[in-house]
Amino acid sequence: MSIVNTFSLQSNRQIKINFDGGDLSFDAGLLLIKEFISKLGIERLLNRSFKTNDSAVFRYHTDRDNLLQMIYMIMASYFEDDASDELTKDPIFKAVLEKSALASQPTVSRFFNRMDEDTLKQFQEISQILRKRIYSIQMPQAVILDLASTLLAAYGKQEGRAFNFHYRSNGYHPLVCYDGITGDLIKIQLRDGAAYSCTGVTDFLQPILDEYLNDYPTIHLLLRGDSGFATPDLYKQCEENGTSYVIRLMENFIKESKSGFDFSAVSSHNRIVNANRVQVHALAYNIFNWFRRLVLSAKMRKQRIDTVRLKLLKIATKVVHSARYITFKLCSSCPYKEEFYDTLSAIGKLNVQLE
Repeated sequence: MSIVNTFSLQSNRQIKINFDGGDLSFDAGLLLIKEFISKLGIERLLNRSFKTNDSAVFRYHTDRDNLLQMIYMIMASYFEDDASDELTKDPIFKAVLEKSALASQPTVSRFFNRMDEDTLKQFQEISQILRKRIYSIQMPQAVILDLASTLLAAYGKQEGRAFNFHYRSNGYHPLVCYDGITGDLIKIQLRDGAAYSCTGVTDFLQPILDEYLNDYPTIHLLLRGDSGFATPDLYKQCEENGTSYVIRLMENFIKESKSGFDFSAVSSHNRIVNANRVQVHALAYNIFNWFRRLVLSAKMRKQRIDTVRLKLLKIATKVVHSARYITFKLCSSCPYKEEFYDTLSAIGKLNVQLE
């Protein structure tokens, strides 16, 4: 049966249906994300600073391309590797990645399986470089280091998966640190599910304190954690590094990370692969959070990821090709046209200091 055959609804013969609408997508808002990513120099940064353990001399789908593909997919709420096959010819994804087709699900899975301890270090270095670029736009006067642990549920035979008595469930029990003012995810580290809240917390925290004390000495630091971190070693560490602290924590940022960016996508049997997957989702979360607070309107930046996706990212578009240009004709009835154009204008006005 031809896909261009036209059918009528039995309930209303005046309504006709066919699949002859042309090259369409409903993720046109990713064009805004591409412009933002380009403004921050993220594509060039990943090209020089991210490399998996790969012995191949040439790959059509490079490490940088695969990582960017996953970031865009997570932004648009396509969390599973399988979605790569469904999106392979999507015109928006091809445009933001500047490729004729996306990497397939097997290619993406092999990409994750090539990650190791070294790529974990690379993610931390990339995070620090991007934080410096964000602070070059808007330097905070103070940072609240929101220290927490949370459960990432796991249902298979993943290495390190264990029962956590506090959450009464199986999974991983990572440490996380957010900026309690901006929502930026400063660091996340996967741990075995049975780990106690404060296990390894001083080793986790010290690189953060070193970064801020050395690179941003004018920023006032306040550590905030829940009762699970009420340990003398942590108090001593804060006092030795001139950091104020209070034992209490807000859960909002953790909930948005887990629900809006699927931090629980830890399906590999290999613990290191899962740790790297979490870092990819964390990077996507941060890029979105910077996008939200730096270029969206005052009203829009208060809204959660699901709302922003619905209003700005999930916009229908038709692609028109000419000899020189690709034109994306966005939905005429979109109620957020002004917000879209204002956001694009705000991205253009960003003054980012690149290395």
